[in-house]
Amino acid sequence: MRLRGLVVGLIAVLLGGVGCHRAPAVKSATQKYPVRGVVVSTDTKSGEIDLNAEAIPGFMEAMTMSYKLADPAVMSEVHVGDKITAVLEFENDAAGPVNMRLTDIVVIAQAKPDYKPAVQYHVPAPGDAVPNFTLLNQSDKKIRLGQFKGKVLVMTFVYTRCPLADYCPRMSRNFAEIDKTLSADKKLYAETHLLSVSFDPTYDTPKVLKSYGEAYTGRYTQETFAHWDFAAPEQAEMQQMEEFFDLGVTPGDNGTLQHSLSTLVIGKDGKVAAFYPTKDWTVAEVEEQIRKAAAA
Repeated sequence: MRLRGLVVGLIAVLLGGVGCHRAPAVKSATQKYPVRGVVVSTDTKSGEIDLNAEAIPGFMEAMTMSYKLADPAVMSEVHVGDKITAVLEFENDAAGPVNMRLTDIVVIAQAKPDYKPAVQYHVPAPGDAVPNFTLLNQSDKKIRLGQFKGKVLVMTFVYTRCPLADYCPRMSRNFAEIDKTLSADKKLYAETHLLSVSFDPTYDTPKVLKSYGEAYTGRYTQETFAHWDFAAPEQAEMQQMEEFFDLGVTPGDNGTLQHSLSTLVIGKDGKVAAFYPTKDWTVAEVEEQIRKAAAA
């Protein structure tokens, strides 16, 4: 297979306008980025797939191109039309990125009904009833999603060690802004609740989540967490939550996790009102959905 369009432009961007100066022909350390997209075609002989990938923050815009699978055996698990998450690995030399390959591939939505992946991911849709999952919050108390019925619940997924500023930290900054906006309307504030769920329960203990939450609310030791909880599911329910909320998570290096994103507005009836599977939602559009759900 051949790389699809815009590869030349991609390389130009990565070179960052070096002009006539050439960098030494030395490969850099391995670079890794989480990627998400739809399989366009597969080639068993070459061990490559064409992937229509979403934008990769800090690396490239959305585009379709060919990628080699680091483990060719995975080819039998992916099919045209499948939606996957994976880790894109490569090195840089003077000409740009080289040896681009996909690792840690997870099929999060299958295209064909004649096969069944080991894990079935559910894509939340408006009207879906949300299961009554159990979590442990920053105050070392068990909470259940069902206890927020009667309020509009705004929920996102993060983990405290996330190294990508445009992923988990962006979700937490957005939630901090939403929390601040809602606090200016006493009635709406009383009708809503925010919940940041960690998918790293082993590291993100109540103590860690408390410190993380205090920093993002900006109230530090004065924070009571009356309106915004930070919690992690019980280990037994972690996989179930990932599957229901369409969240792909795979282990990375040095304690990092390669992951997709999942943010929801859940109505007072405990059903999905809006679902955002990427980082590209805006505070304004989510606040609008919150107001609609509160008025329903």
